[in-house]
Amino acid sequence: MQELLNSEWLRHEFLGNTVAEYLTSAAILLFGLLFNTLLSRMLSGLVYKLGSRFWPEAALPEFRRLLVQPLEVLLFLVFLYFAFQVLDYPVQPRDLKAGDPFLKTFLLRTYQVFIIVALTWVLLRFADFVGLVFQHRTERSASKLNEQLVPFFKDFTKVLIVIFSFMAMLGSVFGVNVTGLVAGLGVGGLAVAFAAKESIENLLASFTIFLDKPFMAGDLVQVGEMIGTVEKVGFRSTRIRTLEKSFVTVPNKLMIDKPLDNLTLRTFRRAKFDVRLTYQTTSQQLRDITRDIQAYIDQHPRTNDDGRVRFLGLSPDAKDVMVLYFVDTMDWFDFIDIKEEINYRIVEIVENYGAEFALPTQRLYLQQAPKGAPTQPAERPYVGGTDLE
Repeated sequence: MQELLNSEWLRHEFLGNTVAEYLTSAAILLFGLLFNTLLSRMLSGLVYKLGSRFWPEAALPEFRRLLVQPLEVLLFLVFLYFAFQVLDYPVQPRDLKAGDPFLKTFLLRTYQVFIIVALTWVLLRFADFVGLVFQHRTERSASKLNEQLVPFFKDFTKVLIVIFSFMAMLGSVFGVNVTGLVAGLGVGGLAVAFAAKESIENLLASFTIFLDKPFMAGDLVQVGEMIGTVEKVGFRSTRIRTLEKSFVTVPNKLMIDKPLDNLTLRTFRRAKFDVRLTYQTTSQQLRDITRDIQAYIDQHPRTNDDGRVRFLGLSPDAKDVMVLYFVDTMDWFDFIDIKEEINYRIVEIVENYGAEFALPTQRLYLQQAPKGAPTQPAERPYVGGTDLE
């Protein structure tokens, strides 16, 4: 083995490096490729144990699922760095000069970009894991506000990570004066603010939603003509699942500018409609029908004491009895089942008293002219203020 290491061909130079240096570099790369996944799992387990007091033991599979892949990329870049450090080619960023070959500068800058991107990926996955831990904790609590805040601040943290990583890339890789750049943004900040006016308004509206708390994730709300369940409140928009099971994205600005009815906060659901009876219905039948419907609604176990049944008015083709009551449920399907039960009973009461439901009708009376009476000339139709010729 000693003779092999001292052999002349290992000391043979090629492009400024010996064969032994090339073999050492290749061995480091091969080691990194073979043991990359194992080292990533070991490193993720170590990081998990260091912070194990902040999250439950059952979260380890989730932690590894999120972190192993970005750690593999990061460790491969580290092995790549050590492999090329053996060779004579690598240089430090501070050693680059303005007159250096383009290939040297390009390769070094590209490597630095990949390092920053890999680190950013690790931090983003770590933020996802922390958000997942807090989400599990909020599921065991009774506060819906926490369930709403966790995804919001997780996304907010990820945005900050991306911004700081981008600034670090500009400063360390491309040599940009980040402090001067941030100061320069004050000059063009007004133009940027006008360009991003809608986004800024929606972002401020999201903070208003969290502070004022007009609704929470999981609440049933009505915004304008749309009714649905709030699934998520983000930076720019609120995601709502409608009763038709469609997924609607509403800008946060509209959620606070339009009248919003939080249907979940109601204590009862209201039912209001008219029972329309024919004009052949007598006054006694009306009194008996309204009395029995009122008694049934008052005695129903799922309605409150605010129910009202009144003979309210006379329409051109019916006698209208108003039926108003409140059902103690927030579930839509439960509500329509109870409403159906009450409707059946109303129909039975009307039928028991021999009354009939009115239909939209119109009666036309024809009068025959007496014999020998002069006939009147037909009138010409009148349209738009002029006679038709």
